Amino acid sequence: MATLVFLRHGQSLFNQEGRFTGWMDIDLSQKGREEAAEAGRLLKRSGLDFDIAFTSVLKRAIRTAWIVLDEMDRMWIPLLPCWRLNERSYGALEGEKKSEMDEKYGPGQVSLWRRGFTERPPALSGDYRRFPGRDERYRDIEESLLPRTESLQDAMQRVMPLWIEQILPQLERGRNVLVVSHGNTIRSLVKHIEDISDQDIEKIEIPTASFLLYEMDDRTMLLYRRHLAGPPAGETEE
Repeated sequence: MATLVFLRHGQSLFNQEGRFTGWMDIDLSQKGREEAAEAGRLLKRSGLDFDIAFTSVLKRAIRTAWIVLDEMDRMWIPLLPCWRLNERSYGALEGEKKSEMDEKYGPGQVSLWRRGFTERPPALSGDYRRFPGRDERYRDIEESLLPRTESLQDAMQRVMPLWIEQILPQLERGRNVLVVSHGNTIRSLVKHIEDISDQDIEKIEIPTASFLLYEMDDRTMLLYRRHLAGPPAGETEE
């Protein structure tokens, strides 16, 4: 029976400051590093093991994966970064303080952008220096695929090709998979796996350095979530 674990990165410096992060490449805070280490120790104590790991191309997720695999003495397994696992793009909100955006747009509107399934925040302008197309790590990605803003629905559509073409086949081969990613990317995958409605997904939150564990039934090839006592709940801010 194959096992799948989704793990959100530890607290980032922008989480600590209450800022929107999205595709900005912000590192872990000291607390985030400690959260990641504790998550790795807990996974090891639980007897879990992994054959392969996937992560985004953002350092807060990559560093979390490094720390977790180090704690588990599994730094030798393949770790595959992919831009499709990046956090949802918050467009022009990225880098801004959430409290200031609440004052500017109203907390109701900001809440819709953050929790709704189809709502998109204001987009980056066409010539904005932070557009991912200007970043060398995305130089081989078709520019039309790189977001200027995203809804959760958009992020879900972005991640599904990786799920279908790479992650799910590993599970079907009986391999145990660790996915270290971001709150909204994980929410989108959980929505797909558990067939959660557009309305109910708004209530799902993924704290920092927390994980979800699924097992694949050999007979039905369906994934079922299994409870595993996790680390103390971290922050739920994106």
